[in-house]
Amino acid sequence: MLTRNCLLLFLWILVNEGSVSSLHPPSPPLGRGRTGREHARSSVGPMRNGAAGFQRVKRGWVWNQFFVLEEYMGSDPQYVGKLHTDLDQGDSAVKYTLSGEGAGSIFTIDQTTGDIHALRSLDREEKPYYTLRAQAVDINTNRPLEPESEFVIKVQDINDNEPKFLEGPYTASVPEMSPVGTYVTQVTATDADDPTYGNSARVVYSILHGQPYFSVDPKTGVIKTALPNMDREVKEQYQVLIQAKDMGGQLGGLAGTTTVNISLSDVNDNPPRFSKSEFAQYSIPESSAVGSAVGKIKAHDLDIGKNAEVEYTIVPGDGGAMFDITTNEHNQEGIIVLKRPLDYESKKAYTFKVDASNVHLDPRFQSFGAFKDTATVKINVLDVDEPPVFNKPSYVMDVYEDTPAGTIIGAVTAQDLDASSSPVRYSIDWKSDMDSYFDIDPVEGTISTNELLDRESISQHNISVVATKLNSPVLTSRVAVTVHVLDINEFPPELASPYETFVCEHSKVGQVIQTFSAQDQDLPSAGQQFSFRSPKDDFKNKNFTIRDFGNNTAGIVTKRAGFRRRLQEIYFLPVVIDDNGYPPKSSTGTLTIRVCGCESDGSLLTCSAEAIFLPVGLSTGALIAILLCIVILLVIVVLYVGLRRQKKKETLMSSKEDVRDNVIHYDDEGGGEEDTHAFDMGTLRNPKVVKENLYRRDVKPEMKRGPRPPVSQDSADIRDFINQRLTEHDTDNSAPPYDSLATYAYEGDGSVAESLSSIESVAIDLEEDYDYLSDWGPRFKTLAGIFGEQSETQSDSTTMENTH
Repeated sequence: MLTRNCLLLFLWILVNEGSVSSLHPPSPPLGRGRTGREHARSSVGPMRNGAAGFQRVKRGWVWNQFFVLEEYMGSDPQYVGKLHTDLDQGDSAVKYTLSGEGAGSIFTIDQTTGDIHALRSLDREEKPYYTLRAQAVDINTNRPLEPESEFVIKVQDINDNEPKFLEGPYTASVPEMSPVGTYVTQVTATDADDPTYGNSARVVYSILHGQPYFSVDPKTGVIKTALPNMDREVKEQYQVLIQAKDMGGQLGGLAGTTTVNISLSDVNDNPPRFSKSEFAQYSIPESSAVGSAVGKIKAHDLDIGKNAEVEYTIVPGDGGAMFDITTNEHNQEGIIVLKRPLDYESKKAYTFKVDASNVHLDPRFQSFGAFKDTATVKINVLDVDEPPVFNKPSYVMDVYEDTPAGTIIGAVTAQDLDASSSPVRYSIDWKSDMDSYFDIDPVEGTISTNELLDRESISQHNISVVATKLNSPVLTSRVAVTVHVLDINEFPPELASPYETFVCEHSKVGQVIQTFSAQDQDLPSAGQQFSFRSPKDDFKNKNFTIRDFGNNTAGIVTKRAGFRRRLQEIYFLPVVIDDNGYPPKSSTGTLTIRVCGCESDGSLLTCSAEAIFLPVGLSTGALIAILLCIVILLVIVVLYVGLRRQKKKETLMSSKEDVRDNVIHYDDEGGGEEDTHAFDMGTLRNPKVVKENLYRRDVKPEMKRGPRPPVSQDSADIRDFINQRLTEHDTDNSAPPYDSLATYAYEGDGSVAESLSSIESVAIDLEEDYDYLSDWGPRFKTLAGIFGEQSETQSDSTTMENTH
C-alpha cells in the first residue's frame, strides 16, 4: 500500500510540472517590489487551436500589492513590478492595460511585458498608497483574457521627517521651594513618518538647556523639578530647551526642539521686616481731629500678592490706647490714626510699638520662626492756642411755664485748657434768642428767664451760648442749649370712659373682671403716668379691689366668690387716680359693677334680677307674651283706680255750697319732731292738751293713769292766736277775692278722744287701761276691741309670771 501511494504521488508531480511549465511567467527583477501569486480558476476564455466555445482555464497572475520607495532620486523611472498571466505564451498575443489612481500620470505599464514603472518621486506623507486595476486582453481581438484585477501600490516610508512640537513654545509654573520630582508640565512631539515601519517615528525626549533645575522623561515628555528649594526671590524665570529625536534617539535620526518658559510661583516663605534702624517719629498739633492720620510706617515683605499682605497692630502699653493703625491695601503701609483727642497740657509725647505680621501663613514654613517684626513709634504733641472747651457737648434745661422772670434755670461751664488758662466770658447769640427770653451771667454762665414763658406759644427754645477767652477774644466756642417749657398740671386725671362692667355669679377670688385706663387733659399725653388705688377708707370693702398694672391701666379684682343678684344687683367701686404732673393731681372715679348670670365659660347670659324668678326653658317669644299680659293687667288696674277716684271726687264735690272747695295748702313739712327752727311748734299745739304731766299715747305707761282733768274750753293764748291770724288775713292784699277756709291747726272741742299725737306721750311705758275707748261711741268700737284684747293678754302673762 505504501509503495502504491508513493508511485501515485510521483506521477502526479510529473503531470503537474509538465502542464504548467509552458505557462510559468518569467521571474520579476529583484527590487523592493514583491509579486504575490496564487492559482485560481477564472471564467471561461477562448479555446486554443480553433476549438469552438469556452472552457475553464487556470489564471496564473494574481497579486496583492507592490511597493515603491518614496523620495526616489534616480534618473530612470523607478521599477515597481510586473504583471503576467499564465495565458501569455510569450508570443506578444497578450496586451496589458492599467487604470486607477495615477495610471498614466504617475504609473505606466509596458503593454507587452507588463512591467510597471513610477514616472516621478512619491511622498508617503502626501499619499501612502495608490489603488489601481489591471487587465489582460487579446492583442488582436481586444477581448479580455482574464477578469479585471485590483491591486495596491504602497509607498514605502523612509525617515524624511523630523519630530515637531505643534504646541510650542510652552509656558508653565511651579511653586517655589517645591521638592524634587514635582510635576511642571508635559511636552509632545509628532513625527509624520510611518510609525508601523522601522524606527522613523519613534521619538525620544531630552533636555538641552535647563539643567540641573529640571528634567524630562525621555518617553512621555513630562518635565519635573530636579533641584530642591528653588527660591523665587533668588530667580523667578527659567527657560528650558527640550529636544525630540526620532530613530529612537540613535545616530542619524532627525530631531526637533521647543522652548518651555517656567516661572516659580510665590509661597509665603518670607516674613515682613522693618528696617534695622526703624524708629518712626512724628510731631502733630494737639488740635488734630480724631480719626486723622498722624504718620506712616511700612514693613517690607519679599513675597508678592496675598503672601505679602501685612497686618499692623499696636502693642498695648504706653500711648497705645490713644492711636490706632490700619493697612493701606495698595502699598501695604501702616497708617497711624488718632483715636482720642490730644491734650498738650496733659501729655506731650507718646511712645508705642507696632507689630507687622502676615495675614496668610503657610504652615510649611512656620518652623522657620515667627512671621512678624516690631518697630517703635514716637508721637510728639505740639501746643496750640485753643478756644475754650465746654464740659458738655450740649445742654438741656427744663423750666415750667409762667415761671417768674429772673429765675435761674441752669448753667453752662467752659474752660481754657491751655497753659495760660485765660478767664472765660459767656454770652447768648442774639440770633438764637431774638425775643430776649433768656439772659446769662457773663462770668458764672448761669442762664435765667427774662420774661414769662408760655408753653402754648413756644414749647421749646433753642439758644446758642458763646464762650470767649478774655486774653484772646478771637478764640470762641459755641454750645447748643435746649430749653423745654414744661406744662403745669392743671387738670386732674379721670377715667377714660364711664366704665360699667359685670361680675359673674360664679366668679372666683382674684379674678380680673375689667381693665380700665385714665386720661388727662394736660399735655403732653405721651409722657403721662397714672397710678390707680382704692380710697383709704375703702379697706372694709370685701367684694372688690383695685390692682395697678403699672402701664397706665388697672384692673378690678374680685376679693370673694359667690355673688348673688337676689342679695345685691349693683356694686359701686371708687378708684383714686393720681398723675405724675407738677403739681400732682388726683381724682376719684366710680366704677359700676353689675352682678350677672354667665355661662360656664364666662360669657354673659343675663343681668336682669327678674330673670332669676323666670322658669327655665321659656323662649323669648313666651317671655314677651307674659310681659305684654302683665302690662295689660297693670293698665286695666290703673284705669280702674282712676275711675274710682274720679267717681269719689264727684261725690265729694256735688254740693256747690261746700266751704272746702277752696283750700289753701302750705307745702312745708318741716324737719320732723326735733326741728324747732323751721317754724314755731307752738302753732301746732292744741290748747286742750297743753297740760302738766300729760302722758304720751304712743308709749305704754308703767303706772295706771289717774282721772283725766276736764279740758278747758277757754284758753286765752288760743284766742289771741286766732284773732291775730284773722287780722293778718284781713289785711293781706294777696288773699283771694272770695271766701276761703283758713286752717289754724286747732282741732276744736268736738272730739272726745282729744289729741292722738305721740309728741306729748310720756317716756315711761306704763300699763294703760283702754276701757274708756268703749265710752267713745261706735266709731271706736273696733279700736276698743283690739286694745281690750291686748290688755287682757298682758294681764294673763303678768299673772303667770307672778305665779312662777
